[in-house]
Amino acid sequence: MKKYSLSTQIFISLISGMILGLLCHYCIPAGYLRDDILAEGAFYLVGNAFMRGMQMLVVPLVFCSLVCGTMSIGDTTTLGKVGIKTLGFYLVTTAIAIAIALGLASIVNPGIGLDMSTVKIAETTIAENKGVVETLLDIVPKNPIQSLAEGSMLQIIFFAVLLGFILASQGDGVRHIANNFNQWNSIMMSMTMTVMKVAPIGVFCLVAKTFTEIGLSGFLPMIKYMLCVVGALAIHCLVIYMSMLKVFTGRNPIIFLKKMLPVMGFAFSTASSNATLPLNIETLNKKMGVSKKIASFTIPLGATINMDGTAIMQGVAVVFAAQAFNIPLTPMDYITVIFTATMASIGTAAVPGVGLITLSMVFVSVGLPIEAIGIIMGIDRILDMTRTAVNITGDAVCTVIVAHQENAIKDEIFNKA
Repeated sequence: MKKYSLSTQIFISLISGMILGLLCHYCIPAGYLRDDILAEGAFYLVGNAFMRGMQMLVVPLVFCSLVCGTMSIGDTTTLGKVGIKTLGFYLVTTAIAIAIALGLASIVNPGIGLDMSTVKIAETTIAENKGVVETLLDIVPKNPIQSLAEGSMLQIIFFAVLLGFILASQGDGVRHIANNFNQWNSIMMSMTMTVMKVAPIGVFCLVAKTFTEIGLSGFLPMIKYMLCVVGALAIHCLVIYMSMLKVFTGRNPIIFLKKMLPVMGFAFSTASSNATLPLNIETLNKKMGVSKKIASFTIPLGATINMDGTAIMQGVAVVFAAQAFNIPLTPMDYITVIFTATMASIGTAAVPGVGLITLSMVFVSVGLPIEAIGIIMGIDRILDMTRTAVNITGDAVCTVIVAHQENAIKDEIFNKA
């Protein structure tokens, strides 16, 4: 029998998990068997064990990848160009994403006509509102060891890039240290591929748990809101990203999407940009011919600061809450939302559900009630999965564009079926 590839196995697991989850939700009565044994028992245990295995690798993998990527790029001029292009792409597309979300939501009107009695309201958490200066200052670690232990990704990125640049500038004098980092990077990639062998089982359980708990009925009262978010995500991913790919590289978006589908499927099932990071780097390098030195720099950076999908959710949520609570928004409020949501996306941890916490900062900035977040929380898991797939696609598009401009991509690999 033909052996299925890992990507195919993940897709089969994704669909199978949805089907089983819906069957469990509608065919097994709520109670000990469905809720305790299956959803919070077997599915939770296996799915989260896999997620912890991926999360275990994130910090050492990001650190080693960035050190090696920075060493490979080498000189300050090239590193500066790559860094500025990457940051510029991420910030500009985030602002575009919020503008699309606000515009589409103003047309769809997701909060008008909502029957509040049919909506489940969850308890909300308010995020600490940091200013621009504090956000930028927080990039520099006081103690890099503590940053590594706590998983503070912006601080890890800063220290790794600085270390990689110093090692590159020292030349042969520190060659043995540079070789050690390359070896550690190779070890972490091998360990990642080992953990990925159980990805189909982990994906199956994660998705089955979600649909066992939610079913379809939980979505119905919020269907306009959900369709608005998904529509904005589709426009941003398929129109904005693919147009930028075509304009800046001349490459075929269809080929790109076909090769990215397994990565997008994995991001959808885990709802974590960090967990998808190793697979994204591997796909760009092996299937699209992007130099690993570029991918190892741009993808970890994107997993931390490129949150276009989250920004779209926040833009739609603002209009939804304003309409649901009958609070008018001024043009200045819309500008405030674009700025605040863009800044809130910087340094956001790439883990499931964190977008709802930072959403409280956006709501406070324009005087919307925090209680509105509780309405969204009940159905946000499926949207979190969708927007994560958009986030990692944006990371990959940026990487291909930067690699093309730096002549660090092999056309024969990208165009190969």
